[in-house]
Amino acid sequence: MRIGITEIFVDDQGRAGTFYTRVLGFRIKTDAPYSNTARWLTVVSPDDPDGTELLLSPATEPARALQESRRAAGSPAISFVTDNCWDAYHELRTSGAVFISEPKQMSYGGTDAVFEDGCGNLLNLHQQ
Repeated sequence: MRIGITEIFVDDQGRAGTFYTRVLGFRIKTDAPYSNTARWLTVVSPDDPDGTELLLSPATEPARALQESRRAAGSPAISFVTDNCWDAYHELRTSGAVFISEPKQMSYGGTDAVFEDGCGNLLNLHQQ
């Protein structure tokens, strides 16, 4: 068994699709109508196009409450792994990502930097 799809809630699927592809460099895997108001929109890493998909789902009221709670606690919705946190930090800032914190060594191990997706979420950049 392996993880096929994981979900993140976004307040605007179009803006999220742009951010996750143009800023983060992911590729759209699926973009299909899902309902009258939503699309089934997934992105994947170009380094692993058959790997785990990230589903960019429209935020419902409970999802918005979760987003607000996570933001208030400073807790990212998802963590992306990189081989070099400082290099990725500089590259993403150049691409337009807004960081909440610079890369820093964490007490639990590794280096983390937190940034926003512009769609209601904090995201984490992690280097082991």
